[in-house]
Amino acid sequence: MDKAKQQHNNILLAVGGFSAVVIIVALIGFLTLGRDPEVIQGEMEVEEYRVSGKVPGRILELRAKEGDMVQAGDTLAIIEAPEVHAKMSQARSAVDAASAMEQMARNGARKEQIQGARQLLEQAKAGLEIAEKSYNRMKILFEEEVVSAQKFDEAQAMYKSAQAQVKAAQSQYDLALNGARAEERRAASATVGQARGAVQEVNSYIRETVQVAQMAGEVTDVYPKVGELVGTGTPIMSIAVMDDQWATFNIREDQLKDIKVGQEITVQVPALDKETKMKVTSMKDKGSFAVWKATKASGQYDQKTFEVKARPKEKIEGVRPGMSVILKK
Repeated sequence: MDKAKQQHNNILLAVGGFSAVVIIVALIGFLTLGRDPEVIQGEMEVEEYRVSGKVPGRILELRAKEGDMVQAGDTLAIIEAPEVHAKMSQARSAVDAASAMEQMARNGARKEQIQGARQLLEQAKAGLEIAEKSYNRMKILFEEEVVSAQKFDEAQAMYKSAQAQVKAAQSQYDLALNGARAEERRAASATVGQARGAVQEVNSYIRETVQVAQMAGEVTDVYPKVGELVGTGTPIMSIAVMDDQWATFNIREDQLKDIKVGQEITVQVPALDKETKMKVTSMKDKGSFAVWKATKASGQYDQKTFEVKARPKEKIEGVRPGMSVILKK
């Protein structure tokens, strides 16, 4: 009897011990799992701009290749555009023609033209003097009823015609002396300005045949090859500005509780095996088309995804676009 009782107690102790071990292990597992940090994975990005020209043409030379580091002002590509140089010849010829017209308007009539106008005026005055004498004689004779009214009318008409000829000759002589009107000189000057503006425009197109880097960075893509045609605005190269870095995270709204714009966060870059501090700079809704999690079946709400951007407090040496960034909460 005692032996059986002892055996029974041993079984109870074994079952109790096993149960206690199971409970302890379960508790440890629960606490351990509960303490695991929530991992949010993001991606490093850098600013990028594309090199393109305003002038269509053929790629004559590429002076940078993928992976090259360039500085602002470095020549990247040369475009051959003979049509632009032909337009420059036309524009310069237009400037020469407009300048000649302006000079002619400013100089006025030539000496020979002035002399001819003065001679015509003197001739008209001489004719007026004769016509006036004839008219006076005819008037006296008409009053004495020696000549007919028709003869007197003819003399009067000749006299008035001579007067008109003198006025016309005087106007031509004055015009020759004064030269072009002020309005004509201004119009000629404006034509010159217009032609010079066309030259400046063509010069701007010629500068576009040589593409230079606007900012320092790394060449990530080269699209055309030497000899290929490119149109207006066609991308030639893409330049990554390695100094302008940030990380982008796609975070569900239920994970945004402790993340705010302006907050400083600590992230890890696995590829470089380093931690760094970043500052949250922006946060925006990804939109209804983005990844979302449906929870309406459980009586809650649909959880949307937000794009969160953070910039490093200091430049991260060695970082590349596309590298993973880990945020632990």
